Amino acid sequence: MRYFSRDGLTFDVDDSGPQDGEVVVLLHGWPQDRTSWHSVTPRLTDAGLRVLAPDLRGYSPGARPPRHLDYEITELAKDVTALLDEAGAEQAHVVGHDWGGALAWALAARHPERVATLTVLSTPNPGGMAHGIRHGDQLKHSWYMAVFALPVLPVLFFRPFAQQILEKIGMPRERAAYDAKRLRARGAAEGTFNWYRAALSPTLMWRKRRAKGGPRRSTQRRVIPTAYMWGAKDPAFSEASTSFTVNQLQERAGARSDLVHTLELDTGHWLMETHPDQVAEVVLDRVGAGAASDRLTS
Repeated sequence: MRYFSRDGLTFDVDDSGPQDGEVVVLLHGWPQDRTSWHSVTPRLTDAGLRVLAPDLRGYSPGARPPRHLDYEITELAKDVTALLDEAGAEQAHVVGHDWGGALAWALAARHPERVATLTVLSTPNPGGMAHGIRHGDQLKHSWYMAVFALPVLPVLFFRPFAQQILEKIGMPRERAAYDAKRLRARGAAEGTFNWYRAALSPTLMWRKRRAKGGPRRSTQRRVIPTAYMWGAKDPAFSEASTSFTVNQLQERAGARSDLVHTLELDTGHWLMETHPDQVAEVVLDRVGAGAASDRLTS
């Protein structure tokens, strides 16, 4: 596959490894694209896995709707299920970083039947984020989101200073130069900030509150083998948020401790670039845990 489409949008995708291998989907975060996984992918394909790494909504030139309302998390999750449908995969091992991590949590919640295992890098789960905001200092770490959600201003500011900003928050220089150059292209930055505008949109928050009054989702779900891996020096997330995420995962797994793998690294935010071997090892560990879980429940 080079592309897949949904609702008139066309997404670029890298499709690597044996076509008959178990499918792994890699979801990038802000402000990166599918190439952020280039150091991880060979380690997964060498293990016999088929790896799909898409450019997400707002990043692919053919998938940049201008309205921030089109970046609601439910729509983003449907983009991923459309990718799985196009690839002929009933399930995938889902891996996400940063906003891709938030999307991975959402996909597992909304479409658990499509997620064989879940590996999230950096981003706490929704419960962890809520706990960090209410009882910790997560707001101090997330102040930039309100700035990024403003119209026009973040794009105008980010374009000339992108590389300096990314290096300052720990991105390796070569990657920072690549992403900064890419986002200076016409129309390339606007869609990336729409993720923030959607997340903080009063309209979408109101819709979400209304939806809570509707039919409840079933709580009778299998526990998806899950890994959570984060950097202790990550400037975007607080210790209160990450710790609560770990506790929630362990509580949900209960006696099946093998269903949860957590790993804290003495590093910052950009785990795929700085620790690709550890990231690949954690993903492969979850793939193995998923196979063991299937045998126990079959």
